[in-house]
Amino acid sequence: MARGAVAAMAMSGMRQFAVGVGAIERTPPEAMLREGVPAVLAAVPEHRRTAFIELAHWCYGAAAGAAFGLVPRRIRHSRAAGPIYGVLSWGLFEVALAPALGLEHARRARPRERLALLIDHVFFGVVIGRTPEADISDPSAEDGETGGGTRPHRHDR
Repeated sequence: MARGAVAAMAMSGMRQFAVGVGAIERTPPEAMLREGVPAVLAAVPEHRRTAFIELAHWCYGAAAGAAFGLVPRRIRHSRAAGPIYGVLSWGLFEVALAPALGLEHARRARPRERLALLIDHVFFGVVIGRTPEADISDPSAEDGETGGGTRPHRHDR
């Protein structure tokens, strides 16, 4: 969950950049709340809506991170698993959730926006996926060494 929340926070920064350069008109969390479930957003005071939209995105990221934890360990521990999971979550939004909620961006071509969102979902997957340090510090690493249960010193990495 923590990695998912942190990944969503990092995605928020990437998306603000993408909005600033004109690659994205409206972020998916904003579109979902403003167009898909406007009653939820209407219940939030107007001066708090931006913060609420961000919090909703972070919670969604935490939930997606927790769901990634349910993926079988042998699959989850592949370096490609996180980025693939990120792409799949983006695809689920694009082909199922956005059309089901009737979001405007589901009805129009937007290649630059889709590319920007695909990139940030790959990044999300990198953050929630297996870290390179897992190979060094994991006593059950496949190289046959047990590591004695201790982590290597930072200078040994």
